[in-house]
Amino acid sequence: MEESIASVMANLVLQIGIILFTVRFFGKLVKKIGIPSVLGELIAGVIIGPYALGGLALPGFPQGMFPLYSASLAVSPELYAFSTVASIILLFASGLETDLSLFLRYSVSGGIIGLFGVVFSFLLGDIAGMFMLHTNFMDVRCLFLGIMSTATSVGITARILSDKKKMDSPEGVTILAAAVFDDVLGIILLAVVLGIVSVMNSGSGSIDAGSIGLIAARAFGIWLGFTALGLIFAKKIASFLKIFKSSFDFSICALGIALILAGVFEKQGLAMIIGAYITGLSLSGTDIAAVIQERIHGLYEFFVPLFFAVMGMMVNVSELMNREVLIFGAIYTVLAVLAKVVGCATPALTLGFNLKGALRIGCGMIPRGEVALIIAGIGITAGILDDKLFGVVIMMTLITTLVAPPLLNFVLGIPGRGTRKETRTSDTVSFNWDFGTDEIADLVIDILLKDLKQEGFYVQMMNIDDGISQARKGDVVLSITEEESNVTIETAAEDMGFVKTSIYEVMLKLNDSVQELKENINPLDLQKEINSSDSRFDSSLLQRISEKTIKVDLKGETKEEVMNELVSILANSGFVQDWELVLNDVKNRERVMSTGMERGIALPHAKSDGVTSMCVAIGIKKSGVNYGSFDGQPSKLFILVVSPKKASAPHLQVLSAVGGLLHEQESVNKLVEAESATELMSILRELSKKK
Repeated sequence: MEESIASVMANLVLQIGIILFTVRFFGKLVKKIGIPSVLGELIAGVIIGPYALGGLALPGFPQGMFPLYSASLAVSPELYAFSTVASIILLFASGLETDLSLFLRYSVSGGIIGLFGVVFSFLLGDIAGMFMLHTNFMDVRCLFLGIMSTATSVGITARILSDKKKMDSPEGVTILAAAVFDDVLGIILLAVVLGIVSVMNSGSGSIDAGSIGLIAARAFGIWLGFTALGLIFAKKIASFLKIFKSSFDFSICALGIALILAGVFEKQGLAMIIGAYITGLSLSGTDIAAVIQERIHGLYEFFVPLFFAVMGMMVNVSELMNREVLIFGAIYTVLAVLAKVVGCATPALTLGFNLKGALRIGCGMIPRGEVALIIAGIGITAGILDDKLFGVVIMMTLITTLVAPPLLNFVLGIPGRGTRKETRTSDTVSFNWDFGTDEIADLVIDILLKDLKQEGFYVQMMNIDDGISQARKGDVVLSITEEESNVTIETAAEDMGFVKTSIYEVMLKLNDSVQELKENINPLDLQKEINSSDSRFDSSLLQRISEKTIKVDLKGETKEEVMNELVSILANSGFVQDWELVLNDVKNRERVMSTGMERGIALPHAKSDGVTSMCVAIGIKKSGVNYGSFDGQPSKLFILVVSPKKASAPHLQVLSAVGGLLHEQESVNKLVEAESATELMSILRELSKKK
């Protein structure tokens, strides 16, 4: 009996929910051991798929949570539809990430290396299929094995190059440029093979070399024509998208264009992913590319792991463990590795690279990934690949992705340059400013980014935690990095004058603002309002206070001695990594304005890199110390709060809560009279219950 639409949808949302949690878990698990998360997502799919746990009967699910749909399609059409949309988003994003200027600048060396890598990979992949399947070169199964062997995973390679600080090296730039050619040529080959398959399936029978030539010319012509039109009209397309004003709106509309072009290509007998890639490639050189990437990031994070999980679900585990599949997979994988190393390293030797450089390029081209899996998915759903061949491809993708990082790390670690002559790889320059404190650097960056937006730049926070931003307008690109008090801006040499002018204007604005603040605002007036009863107190804040960081008999007789003693309490309790740095940060905050309040309270505090988590120390000096309180009275109760600079912590909330808790003199007196840390903690708990 046919399921109702409500039942089908209920199963679908349950499946997607399970997949989302599973891929996140396995993705994070494999990342901890240095393996790309994509492999964890793929493995997650294999484990919960219909050929493994997903096919086990459960209460309410007699055929399993992920029942086997059919021999040709392991998952339901609805779930496969989600993975298809995911593949379009993935290739659209890949196109956006393509560096066109790098592509054109290194088109000769990158093109030659990429071309040789594709030719070697395609031939060896096809020939492996010929011998193992006992068939001819033009068998579509062999052609697909050839194509799936070509595409390099740029993301995996780029991560390794970035970690090794080799992105701008001759080898790094050449690898990335060659990998772009690699993917483009692989996609063109896919278009050609799909054209051949279409003719064969139409009943025309076998085709000769002339027919193949016509099919190739048509496929290449469609790809080249749409790509040329996209690049020519890219700025006009971007201007049209900007009509929608909101960056979220025009980013979604850009994805809409990718979906439309993907559908058009599919209707023409070509793969959807080709249309999606062309859309991204066309927009990659525009000033809204980085913004689109950022805005669709949430969709990417939702859909793409789901795609890899669905690909994993299509792996027939029993077939994968088959002796024949393991042998075929091992041979196919070895040839796939050799094809890239030999195919890319050989031409590199004739293009100014020495043996070290050539090996680095060859190893950098080894990993296969996203595109190979998408092509494999097309092959199995079209009935070209069976479970065994699909398992062979999955095995090759897994192994090449696993062996590439250690191999590339090893060859990059070999000392010495990779070129025969010294080579300058970049015409960019950088300028560094040290603003003295993190706070001033933060203000400068905030004002600068706001000014750049007003200038028409599109600003993207590449990595908020690492303080990395990118601003882009037309051909002008600024890479902005903030590290503590240092700000570094990297751009083309001819744009550095603009950068210096921008920083100069920022400093003028900041200087005027500081002068106005001094004239119109008296911080002392604000300080008097801090200890008020209208402050929220969360009892969970008491969990941040430990009896071992409480001392009811401070020895210090001066303000500085008390600060030293409080920091020592935290250090002796194991909360501080750098005692001197914390003390210095506390003293620097104290120099700005005394933290001595009224009613005998002092709240010294600071944010410091000397701690990794928030910590609180409490000290009592019954005779009191002159702490510069604004009511002129000696301070007897000292509460030190120290939080890390980079990590999030309720630093100001704790200060506010303490002020609210101790707004009455009677409460302060009770704490000052405490004879032990245990008694003081007990009093704090009593006071917190009254809030």
